[in-house]
Amino acid sequence: MARPSHSDVHRRQRSKNLALLIALLAFVVLVYLVSIVRMGGG
Repeated sequence: MARPSHSDVHRRQRSKNLALLIALLAFVVLVYLVSIVRMGGG
């Protein structure tokens, strides 16, 4: 079984980091929207 090349590992790590960034941004937007709704008396 061949070991994955350095570029494959780097590409996989980059895609994991991008997925984590998207998840964190979605969480921040969700918290922001919930706080706006709560402050608006809704």
